[in-house]
Amino acid sequence: MTPRRLAAEALGTAFLLAAVVGSGIMAARLADGNNALALLCNALSTGAILTVLILIFGPVSGAHFNPAVSLAFAFRRQLAWTEAFAFILAQIAGGVIGVWVAHLMFEVPVWQLSATARTGSGQWIAEIVAALGLGLTIFGCVARAPGAVAYAVGLYITSAYWFTASTSFANPAVTIARALSDTFAGIAAADVLPFIAAQLAGMALATLLALWFWPPADERR
Repeated sequence: MTPRRLAAEALGTAFLLAAVVGSGIMAARLADGNNALALLCNALSTGAILTVLILIFGPVSGAHFNPAVSLAFAFRRQLAWTEAFAFILAQIAGGVIGVWVAHLMFEVPVWQLSATARTGSGQWIAEIVAALGLGLTIFGCVARAPGAVAYAVGLYITSAYWFTASTSFANPAVTIARALSDTFAGIAAADVLPFIAAQLAGMALATLLALWFWPPADERR
């Protein structure tokens, strides 16, 4: 493990959260109460920055920016468990820093706790679906079209913002960080753990399905 890989995960996750929260604040201010328009702006910004960040940091760290993804790669023996846990700490720290930077840019209080409730069976099922689809997108591209990972993930998240009831967090680090922002993108702290549990369940299912759809031998072709 090198500091460069950890720095890439932390910085990439920080930029991701700065984009998610920053674009949410900007969209809410400019949309004049039109939540559909605000969500569209938020989704486009998030999908675009993900594509860019994966292209930039993919060659450095793999550009996970997501504890569920790091755990999945550790399970697949493509990442050491010790490195996976170090990645997770870097991702969470980077996510929190990204939220705080977004607050500073828009001149709102840095320290916040979200009051936005996101709970219920529909939301939890949506997070399972969101993480499942994200995992299949990543593993399918890694197996058959590695050069398309960045574009596929960016497009998937842009779409999943709209077709999932939860607006597709699909990322424990993102979920934790967004609990620290009482803005358009926030999530109440009480709703964080069920979201994370659903995300891990969805990614676990994706990991198992990927072994069936794309056996390791396929990835070497």
